[in-house]
Amino acid sequence: MEKIKLLAHSTAEISPNAQIGFGTKVWHQAQVREGAVIGNNCILGKDVYIDLDVVIGNNVKIQNGALIYHGATLEDGVFIGPQACLTNDRFPRAIRSDGDLKTENDWVVQPILIRYGASIGAGAIVMPGVTIGRFAMVAAGAVVTRDVPHHGLVMGVPAYLVGYACHCGQRLELIKGSWQCPHCNWSLQQESE
Repeated sequence: MEKIKLLAHSTAEISPNAQIGFGTKVWHQAQVREGAVIGNNCILGKDVYIDLDVVIGNNVKIQNGALIYHGATLEDGVFIGPQACLTNDRFPRAIRSDGDLKTENDWVVQPILIRYGASIGAGAIVMPGVTIGRFAMVAAGAVVTRDVPHHGLVMGVPAYLVGYACHCGQRLELIKGSWQCPHCNWSLQQESE
């Protein structure tokens, strides 16, 4: 069976200077900027924006309307919910103090790292300089201003740790001093990193 290089909708705008892996699908009106690197078997939904030099691993799913800005790195297996936003400027201004329009030379990109298997919920915002741990879960609408631990479950504005999430996505329960999944019986103590 032959591998499909890329399936892109006719309205998608993909820079010829972007690299996109085998089996990746880019849907209606999505934009992928120059220097972006996208792995194999990814899905970029309708109206997704991938800024310049963004790095995306394999098997990543980015839902409709999500915005992934310059400086972001998404490892394999990451899920980005609809209309989520990964920002890159902690001190945004349109103009400099002299009133002139800011240029790319007037600010420093602060990176975001979304680790293996993590999920970012619908409408969540991840601020620059943040790392989201492996298999962490960010609730819909959360504003993440600081790092999230592996398997951490965060929600709120600003986001705060409310528990832990399993590989399967279910919330872990604290049973006899151990975080365990009521769905698949996995235990956080089994994690080896």
